Amino acid sequence: MRRLLLVLLGTSRRDACGGVTRWKGAPRKLRSGVPLMSLALLMAGCAGHSLVPEEQALAIRTRERTLTPHANAIHEAIRQSGNLGALAFLDARDGHLVVLPGDSPTDAWTRYSTSPPESSPPGRVSVPVVVSFVYGADVPKPPETVTHVFLQQQQALGTALGTLDTEQRELSRSIAATRQEMQQSIVAIKQETQQSIAAAKQETQQSIAVAREDVQRALNSLAEDLAAARKFMLQTAQLGWLNHELNVENASGIRKAAKASEQLTSDTTRLADTMRKLSDSLASQLKELANRLDSIQSKVSNVK
Repeated sequence: MRRLLLVLLGTSRRDACGGVTRWKGAPRKLRSGVPLMSLALLMAGCAGHSLVPEEQALAIRTRERTLTPHANAIHEAIRQSGNLGALAFLDARDGHLVVLPGDSPTDAWTRYSTSPPESSPPGRVSVPVVVSFVYGADVPKPPETVTHVFLQQQQALGTALGTLDTEQRELSRSIAATRQEMQQSIVAIKQETQQSIAAAKQETQQSIAVAREDVQRALNSLAEDLAAARKFMLQTAQLGWLNHELNVENASGIRKAAKASEQLTSDTTRLADTMRKLSDSLASQLKELANRLDSIQSKVSNVK
């Protein structure tokens, strides 16, 4: 690892001392030197970690050594893709370089997994157990080491999240459709209710109009009945008054008749007394006349 760093630094030093000016040649050399330095730093960081087992550290160093010659190609692919970095590894079958651009290890693996086979480089590849995610030259981050299992787990998680998102969208669409149906049902029910209310109101108004006419007719009939009853009561009062007058006149006539009857009785009594007296007087006179006639007859007889 130290030897690789010395080689890189020596190359940069030779380029700086070889008659090429800093402002003209430095950018090109730096662009080619930065990927090598980032890969070297990755190897140094991975190999120097005390917690990594020796076999695993050896595998990481081997993988990084195999990727180091392809640093320019990796960064050129990253630059052309416009992403932040790319997954870089050698195919486990034939050892050709595979670069999968993306903004993160999960993003790069998801793009590769979801892309059609004809668009992948070249077709489907055999992925090793451990791969590296290399950032672009303009991103100040060291490469990251990720496992194939982790990428698959992230893909499964992304697929599950996508399924959940799809189900959520379908549920949202279903809820929206149900809400729309409910709103349409509510609008239809509201229209039916308004129509029913309008029909009931019209029927009620018609019933009120008919009832008002019936009540008016009943009131007119009652008024006529009251007028007839008033007329009848007036006539009855008049008849009562006439009856009273007649009763008063009858009572007065009866009293007068009674007085006349009493007067007639008195006159009859007086007439009877008078006639009795006259009869007595006439009887006495007739008797006296008879006596005189007898005396006259006697005298006449005596005269003869």
